[in-house]
Parts: sequence; structure tokens; C-alpha cells
Amino acid sequence: MEGAPKAGETVEVRSSDGAPIALAAFSPHSQIRARVWCWDACDVDASFFTRRIEDAASARAVLGIDKVSDALRLVHAEADGLPGVIADRYGETVVVQLLSAGADRWRDAIADALCGLAGVERVWERSDAEARELEGLKPRTGLLRGKPLPGTPVIHEHGLAFKAEIDAGHKTGFYLDQRDNRLQLREIVSGAEVLDCFTYTGGFAINALRGAAQSVVAVDSSGLALDMARANAALNGLNGADWVEGDVFQTLRKFRDQGRRFDVIVLDPPKFAPTAAHAERASRAYKDINLLAFKMLRPGGHLMTYSCSGGISAELFQKIVAGAALDAQVDARIEKWLHAAADHPVALNFPESEYLKGLLCRVAR
Repeated sequence: MEGAPKAGETVEVRSSDGAPIALAAFSPHSQIRARVWCWDACDVDASFFTRRIEDAASARAVLGIDKVSDALRLVHAEADGLPGVIADRYGETVVVQLLSAGADRWRDAIADALCGLAGVERVWERSDAEARELEGLKPRTGLLRGKPLPGTPVIHEHGLAFKAEIDAGHKTGFYLDQRDNRLQLREIVSGAEVLDCFTYTGGFAINALRGAAQSVVAVDSSGLALDMARANAALNGLNGADWVEGDVFQTLRKFRDQGRRFDVIVLDPPKFAPTAAHAERASRAYKDINLLAFKMLRPGGHLMTYSCSGGISAELFQKIVAGAALDAQVDARIEKWLHAAADHPVALNFPESEYLKGLLCRVAR
């Protein structure tokens, strides 16, 4: 390193023979010392971020998401050429996460660009993820631009309404990445007894109710999340779910010991392995819950299981689920690979951005 660049400052990356490679944001605290803004010559200034954000918005405009929802991911970090920048739109509100030193340094320019998009009335910051600690950054939350937040935003998705807890909920307030998979669940649950684990604010459970499931049991360890799930169910006029507060691992063992059986089980746990260093421990946890689920599925039943852990590859996740089925002594097949929705693209040179991996498995009759 030549000189003494400050956190987030734009630096030139050169090869060992001195040839220029890229312009990047410097981070003195992270193991990732430089995050690339551009591989060719460019000016990293306010207009650079305006162009990148407008390009990202234009790319989403052709996906047709506005026909099924008024909420979507506008900027997906490296996949949109803006490492460390996550921006989700909930109607007139954009919620932004600035997770790297470079993104934080250009905070005002990014906020201005987001607020300049058509129909956006405010930009709310949720830069409180653990990833900021690795960059030596303190958490920041609150209104960045525009009008004060009038209340909890209500978004619409495939004919259902959900409250988005943008000021305190997980991620930016809602799991937009599971949009298509929630609809997939709705299409297979008619007349089924459904168990939704790690339900959070009820996205899968409420879609199961809308899909005419015979019964829905939804489990989460957070009473506050379950309160929001109940509110979301009421918002849609859907009743009848059994909202269970408790540790999912313990609850699954309890249900197993009680001999309970289900036709469809959803496993959408939090991140067990943020990095590859945690993969071994996380693998045991994933196998544990999938093993319990397979044991409680009726013949012909479906398991919809996910991993959002960056440290668990798709190949490893499939092996874990296969091992769980083997130990449960069930014959199961993969009917469909499940992924994040199309507004969460994957850069060819950054495959790690495909963090969400899912399997729709069916147990033989």
C-alpha cells in the first residue's frame, strides 16, 4: 500500500507489475481491504452513484414485479456494482443499508440518488447489520431524506398485505427475497396440514392460509414477531393459524415425540453460517432440523427448506438435506430448486451474492 488512505477513500488497485486493475473503496479494518467500484477508468463521484442507482432501478422495471407487488429490492450490492449498498423499496419509502466503508463514505450521494427516483418520498437508513462491525463502522438508523415516516408501511404482494417493520424489523423490514417462494407454497397447500418454522412475521404461514390449507401451525422464538404475524393475518382477514412461541429445535422435538404429522413443512431459519468458518457447526444445525422435519412428514408430503448462510454452498446444502432424509429413513426427491426473487440478481464475478438456497422436496408415498 502506498500512502495512507482513509476508510472508504477511493484507491487504485494495481497488479504486481504496476498495471492498473480497478478503482475501489479502501477499508483498513476489514479482511476485504478493497471493494471494487469499477474495473475500467471512471470517476467515482456523486454522479457515479446516481448512474448506478438509476441503472439498477431500470433493470427492475422490466421484471414485472410491479404487477404483483409494490415492494422490491432496488440495489443488490455487488450485483448492481455497488458493494456494501442494499436498498429496498416499500411503496414511497426506500430503506437503505450501507454496510461497507466505501458505501458509508458516499452516504449522502447514495441517499440523494435514491430520493431522486420517481415516486420516492423518503429514504430511511437501516445501517445496523453486524457486517458494519467488520468494517469498523458504528450502527446508524433513521430518516436520511424526505418526509417523516407516517407509520408502519403496508406493502402488497400477490394479493396479500403485510406490514413492513422498517425501523426495527429484520433486514430492511421484510424478506423480499422469498416473494416467489411464498407464492409457490400457496399453490401446494390446499387441504394440507402445514407447519411453518421460523415464521417471523408470518409470510409463509399467511400464504398457506390463503392457499386453503386445512390447518397452519407457525413457530417462532420471538413473541414480538408473532404479534406482527397475527396482525398481518388479521390485515388479510385470515384466521385459524396456531401461532406458537418457542425455540424451533425444541418445539420440533416436542412435536416428534407427540407423534404429530404434517403434509407440508417449511424451514426458513436465520443465518447459521455467516462465513465458511462456521460451516461445520451450521451443517449440524441444518441437518438436525431437516431430520426432524422428514420424520414428521406424511407419505407424499412436501418439505420446503432453505439456507441463507453464505458459508453453506448449494452443493453442501443439498448433501445436508440428503443426509437428513437418509437418517430419517425416508425416500425423498427434489422437485424444485428455490432461489431469491429476480430483483436479487447474481453477478457472474461474485457468485456469493446468491446467498439464498432452497429445496422443495417430496417424500415418496
